[in-house]
Amino acid sequence: MTDKDDILIRDFFKQAAQQQIEDNGFTERVMEQVNLHHIPEQSSPTRSLCRLWTWFCIAVGGVLFYVLNGWEALKVSLRMLLSMVVTSLEVFVTTVPTADLRLSPVQVLLLVGFVAVYLPYQTARRLSSAL
Repeated sequence: MTDKDDILIRDFFKQAAQQQIEDNGFTERVMEQVNLHHIPEQSSPTRSLCRLWTWFCIAVGGVLFYVLNGWEALKVSLRMLLSMVVTSLEVFVTTVPTADLRLSPVQVLLLVGFVAVYLPYQTARRLSSAL
């Protein structure tokens, strides 16, 4: 953009900032409510119904997990994931010396370990502090 465009944009926003919208004191009343914590919360029956529905869904999920033998399916899935990772690493370690790379397999494995462990940890820590 040119300097002329910057000046035009700046003037446009100056005019918009000076404009007043009459709200008959509505903004002040809302801010007083917020400052005094008088914002109405959910009604008690609605809140109770939401909690009841949540516990019902958790109970149904737990029963289905038990009835459908979820532990076995989880164990099989984790075993397959571990075997896939090990197989991938074996193939990588076997084929890296034949490639024209200036990386040692140990360096690459350390990098993969860093990405697989440290980065998810940092992401979870930052997300938990943001919430």
